[in-house]
Amino acid sequence: MQHPCAGTSWPTYQNHSLLCQHLYQASTARCQCQRSPVPLQSSTASRMALLETSKYSQGSVLGSVNPDLASERQTASFSVEKLTALLDGGTEQTRIRRAVVEVIESDPVFSRENQYFQTQNERYEAAVRKAVHLQKKMHEMGWTENGPEFKYIYRALSGDVAFLLHRVFMRSISVLGSDKQISKWIPLATQHKLIGSYAQTELGHGTYLQGLETTAVFDTATQEFILNTPKISAMKWWPGDMGRSATHTVVFAQLYIHGKCYGIHPFIVQIRSLQDHSLCPGITAGDIGPKMNFEHIDNGYLLLKNVRIPRENMLSKFCEVQPDGTYVRQGSQKINYFTMTTVRISLISDEVLTPLMKACTIAIRYSVVRRQSKLKPGEQEAKILDYQTQQEKLLPQLAAAYAFHFINDYLQELFNRGYTEIQRKNFDMLPELHALSSGFKAVITQHCTAGVEICLRACGGHGYSLLSGLPSLYTKILASCIYEGENTILLLQTARFLIKCFMAASAGQPVPPSVTYLAAVKHGRCPAKNKLDFLSPDIYTEAYQHMAVRLTSSTAAKLQDLIQSGVKKHDAWNQCTVQLVQAAKAHCHYIAVKNFAETVEKLETKAGIQKIMKHLCDLFALHGIFSNTGAFLHDGYTSAAQMDMVTASYLDLLAVIRKDAVPLVDAFDFTDKSLNSALGSYDGQVYQRLYEWAQKSPTNQMSPAYERYLKPLLHNTLSKL
Repeated sequence: MQHPCAGTSWPTYQNHSLLCQHLYQASTARCQCQRSPVPLQSSTASRMALLETSKYSQGSVLGSVNPDLASERQTASFSVEKLTALLDGGTEQTRIRRAVVEVIESDPVFSRENQYFQTQNERYEAAVRKAVHLQKKMHEMGWTENGPEFKYIYRALSGDVAFLLHRVFMRSISVLGSDKQISKWIPLATQHKLIGSYAQTELGHGTYLQGLETTAVFDTATQEFILNTPKISAMKWWPGDMGRSATHTVVFAQLYIHGKCYGIHPFIVQIRSLQDHSLCPGITAGDIGPKMNFEHIDNGYLLLKNVRIPRENMLSKFCEVQPDGTYVRQGSQKINYFTMTTVRISLISDEVLTPLMKACTIAIRYSVVRRQSKLKPGEQEAKILDYQTQQEKLLPQLAAAYAFHFINDYLQELFNRGYTEIQRKNFDMLPELHALSSGFKAVITQHCTAGVEICLRACGGHGYSLLSGLPSLYTKILASCIYEGENTILLLQTARFLIKCFMAASAGQPVPPSVTYLAAVKHGRCPAKNKLDFLSPDIYTEAYQHMAVRLTSSTAAKLQDLIQSGVKKHDAWNQCTVQLVQAAKAHCHYIAVKNFAETVEKLETKAGIQKIMKHLCDLFALHGIFSNTGAFLHDGYTSAAQMDMVTASYLDLLAVIRKDAVPLVDAFDFTDKSLNSALGSYDGQVYQRLYEWAQKSPTNQMSPAYERYLKPLLHNTLSKL
């Protein structure tokens, strides 16, 4: 008899071991087959048949696909596999990513089983264990930090690993350090002979870097910098890996030479002994305590008291203090912001898009399994995704996930070009790069956080269970609105760039590519004649452009009027900040819509992908108009009648995309272990999985509270009966 795995295929997995994992095998009923990888050839029907005949626990239906979910996959209008490859950047990238996932998920050390029942200390210990084991695994597999596999490791681990700030520590040195510093520190960090952190945020200051209060005074006599925390508000607070793990950190401090302040600069500081991990002299550090999420990360605090470091420990690629105290700068003063720019772009993919994609996957799969009420008398209860209100909750979030995936590609390409120029000591792209990374970090994190919450609420009471996977996604993504720059401040930084560029464009001066549209002020009206016109990218992109120009130009005019009336510049700015934030959001929304439309235009028409992506692009754009009616009606560019057309087209799209909702989330290609959700698994066996997972809870053991409190209470009550 042929082995049941032979000749089969799976949309996500390339060998039998992963197939078994996908079928949610219990640890006590694991398949022992050791077959090598097999090609992805078979039909969806054969995959379904395999699932239907698989049972992995007595009395359980886990492994068989819920027929309501199976039926959704049989009518996909496009190739799920080819869409996955598009999202990955090609079939080879998909192959590499899946290979990484296979290695990680087949290793029991990386297991996330029972994670929802662990304490903070248990989560931290597990994260450190995984981080240490990962280094061994990378060596075993021949993976390097410069290799094609590296970028997929974090996603495969779902972020539940320690030493994440170690990466930022290394990136800071690579970007801000001299060649000599890089050659000294990067090999040590790469080999984990030290563990790094990144100490920027203080108790009293976060996004406003100029206000940081930690000091670094240069002592010419000893050729050392003396670092101090002058008051409690200057204490470093929140750096990841600092609470218990880090031995070194990059500290951002105000540089003083001969009594003169030269602003914020980065310094490498050792905080713990490499022999026994004890704190170094002058260092006070620890963990800041419990948080809403990230229990596995030891966010810490740091106080410095006369801590001396050698002159060579100031990162000096762009600025240097010479032995006699002479300060030498090369390039832009804002280069110190570049590290945060790189972090903001990377977190969009790792910390923001992934949670939204997972939340959409969980909520949409659950919404075709959950039946509630009847749409038509006499019929069975309807799938809740068949209700228009459920579609209107979830499908715009799905469209946004795709839109932001493509804008992330746009930002990454811009960053790569900018970094190449900065390496050549050309800083011309830095203002645009900073403005876009700041604005999109704010807009995308806010939108995705709201989207994950919508997905959670759309799953009703079961969504509130940790076992759904949604609460942890929400509390994790919520933090992204706060760290690496508070969103309002970031939007105002983008707005400052917009106002400056608008004034330059108005004067006929050249401006960066992303804002050339500010020079094209048009005072016409939206040309749409019927609802189908609003499915034209030219029509809705023009509407977004008009709104963005109007908000920027009107705010710039208000700012100028206030200043000309005698109001001081900083007061005038403060009186315009609400509108400035609106202008920054409009700018980013316009760029996102324009980029999505341009991306769709370039796609091949075969495999049905361009058509479904066009529907998602339309939905993303029209949802923005539908949700911000006043902004588009404000100056009469769009009429009330046209807004009715937008609404009609928008609601029509919901029904169209609903047919492909499940295949669209399947294309994200998350494994069951990655989702870690009782509601969102590929087989759709929601109720059985919720029950079986609940049995694992330690709370189902007899509690000491019975002997201490309940037993005396009950016995006392019984004696009175």
